[in-house]
Amino acid sequence: MKISYNWLRQYFRESTQLLPGPEKIAEYLTNCGLEVEGLHSWQSLEGGLKGVVIGEVITCEKHPNSDHLSITTVNIGQPDLLHIVCGASNVAAGQKVSVATLGTTLRFDGKEITLQKTKIRGEVSEGMICAEDELGLGRSHAGIMVLESSAKTGIPAAEYFGIEEDIVLEIGLTPNRSDATSHTGVARDLAAVLNTSVNQKEVGGKVIFSFPDVSKFIIDNQSRKTEVIVEDPKACPRYCGITMTGITVKDSPGWLQNRLNAIGLRPINNVVDVTNYLLHELGQPLHAFDADRIEGGTVIIKKLENGTKFITLDGQERELTSHDLMICDARSPMVIAGVFGGVRSGVTHETTNLFIESATFDPITIRKTARHHGLQTDASFRYERGTDIDINLYALKRATLLIKEVAGGLVSSDITDFFPNPEPEAKVFLAWKHLDRLIGQEIDRKEVKDILQSLFIKIVSESPEGLNLEIPHFRVDVTREADVIEEVLRIYGYNNLVFSDAIRSPLNIRTKPDPDKLQNVISDYLASAGFNEILNNSLTRSAYYEGNPVFPPENLVRMLNPLSRDLDVMRQTLLYGGLEAILYNQNRKIQDQKLFEFGNCYSKMAPGEHSTNPLDAYKEEKHLALFLTGNVAPESWNNLDVKLDFYHLKAYVQNILNRIGIDPGKLDMQPWESPLIREGMRLDVGTRTLVSFGIISKNVLKQYDLRQELYYADFSWNFLLKKVRTEDIDMTELPRFPAVRRDLALVLDRNVAFEVIEQLAFKTEKNILKQVGLFDVYEGEKIGADKKSYALSFILADEKKTLTDQEIDKTMNKLIRVFEEKLNAHLR
Repeated sequence: MKISYNWLRQYFRESTQLLPGPEKIAEYLTNCGLEVEGLHSWQSLEGGLKGVVIGEVITCEKHPNSDHLSITTVNIGQPDLLHIVCGASNVAAGQKVSVATLGTTLRFDGKEITLQKTKIRGEVSEGMICAEDELGLGRSHAGIMVLESSAKTGIPAAEYFGIEEDIVLEIGLTPNRSDATSHTGVARDLAAVLNTSVNQKEVGGKVIFSFPDVSKFIIDNQSRKTEVIVEDPKACPRYCGITMTGITVKDSPGWLQNRLNAIGLRPINNVVDVTNYLLHELGQPLHAFDADRIEGGTVIIKKLENGTKFITLDGQERELTSHDLMICDARSPMVIAGVFGGVRSGVTHETTNLFIESATFDPITIRKTARHHGLQTDASFRYERGTDIDINLYALKRATLLIKEVAGGLVSSDITDFFPNPEPEAKVFLAWKHLDRLIGQEIDRKEVKDILQSLFIKIVSESPEGLNLEIPHFRVDVTREADVIEEVLRIYGYNNLVFSDAIRSPLNIRTKPDPDKLQNVISDYLASAGFNEILNNSLTRSAYYEGNPVFPPENLVRMLNPLSRDLDVMRQTLLYGGLEAILYNQNRKIQDQKLFEFGNCYSKMAPGEHSTNPLDAYKEEKHLALFLTGNVAPESWNNLDVKLDFYHLKAYVQNILNRIGIDPGKLDMQPWESPLIREGMRLDVGTRTLVSFGIISKNVLKQYDLRQELYYADFSWNFLLKKVRTEDIDMTELPRFPAVRRDLALVLDRNVAFEVIEQLAFKTEKNILKQVGLFDVYEGEKIGADKKSYALSFILADEKKTLTDQEIDKTMNKLIRVFEEKLNAHLR
């Protein structure tokens, strides 16, 4: 949100001299929760006529070496006259002119020219007498710009032409602060901050904030009444309107255009500009109708039938829903209430009579309509967050006074004020003990009351225990005692709190294992192994799941009011977010990637899988996903070009399980088949899968335009935590007796996996067999087309004694016999 410094100063007219500069204001606002993200200078004319002054032509003579040039001497209020060669035919002695001095940069005809002392046809020229287009003040280049004779010599041209300079504050507004979506809202907070006792010495006094005066509002006649009918008071709890006649639509005066231009709004005409001005002054959206185009002289606020066609101001035909609140006349709709106008509602240069609307609309209704039609306007931005229902009348009076000022006209009807159910202000009790406890120190009670009153929070009564308060309607976000305490603290200033040297810590008892600690352990391991952590949005696009047999679309948790088509469902898996990250990096020439992500996945349960409670119909589970692609190590002259493969992924999976105390060898390993995975394995515990991992299928890679193999692992983190809780951690001392290694070369059928051999070996010998390794694989014609040879290592050890040759041979013979019987293997 953009706030003009010059505009902001208007609300402190009685104490403008006490107002600090823009940089200090930015600091104060940031400290009270309105974070200023940047300061930008603005000028009503680019360049601000810097270096251009008002001069008087003292002499003017023909150039001796040119037929069309003149030699002039010009007084710019300096001791010495400037000698300037001028090519304009209308230059003459005695004229007041605009003079660009040496060093001035002029921009015209798409070029930039910096003036320097030069010679033109042999005569010295020390500046330039300017035409309109050379200063950016117009398009004329017929001659120099001759000014009024009353122009004061030597003053800056910016002062003469009324060029305004301003500083614009960019505020990153949080969604709850609807009260600060205007200049008066920001000014109100600024006054409250400046007037706290901790700041008053720095400011030098008390600043006085006030709204513009509307006491001169009068009704001129009763010649044009517009009837208002509200059929849906829930969606429109208050509607105010008034009629004006005899207005003249034209361009706005300079001051109004400057205010709008400074905050990035394009002036349109004086009437529309006033409504936009007041939107950013008060935070109250207004709409001006051409009263002559309101059929039947009646304004009706209602909802229309589903499917009704309506053409908005942008010329687009939209199909309304039965939830859209519309402003209609006796014949047809004119405006989507609080969101966007229609082609028939706009003010044109032929408009002479107005009906002006100032209303309050239900935030939920406006939000649904704006999201459905994809319309995000300044008005809907404010209505969605909640506007001040008490400001409607004031805004209407302020609008009529400004329109009278810039467009003329008369107020030709009474104010219509539909307000059937006024709601009282919210009541909150502020207990002193809770204030002290939450802030952590005692703030002077008078200071607290001054802060509340500066925020327009009314103190109804006071007792030794605390304050009974009434919260104004414009603070829709302040509903509880904690909210009031936050208001006090942010105005008092977090930086003004005194921190104690005492350390207080609560005693927390956490379940074991600690989920956060366990996640940090794995994150640290993966980061040390060269992985980068990613964090994707839990919202994703439903297109990923269309026709997906693994994650069927009927299980999707869909958003009722999606922000966009790409964020319309909750994710069922971390896979697609990871694929997007891989593609993003690949498109930026990052080919070697190792990524991991912890995140929740969401799905809808089948009707028979949950109770009748609607909240039980959804399932939320935490997962850990790994993604590997590219080379093992970065490209280098001394690094081999080794690609990441399935076995690297498997090693990381096993290391993660080992790191948290789960022995992968004790899990049931099965092939993992999936339309998304070309080759994979899964580790099961009973009927549930703990982790699955494999190679992403070529169809998926092609769909995402990924050009190299991608390896993926998915851990069911919630299930893994449960498994960790049931595992006992065994502690063993370092071995005192040496281990022995024996190798075997076995010829087996090609379909026998190493894991089968490993599991069979440990089932056969549970006491002294410590480790089984695979260090070579051979396939070839010498052993048969359907065979392969595994070179295996076996580590044997006994914790109580040194193994003898007889014990070792006995164990190895037993293993060979089992391999021959169970796997049809033979020694090579």
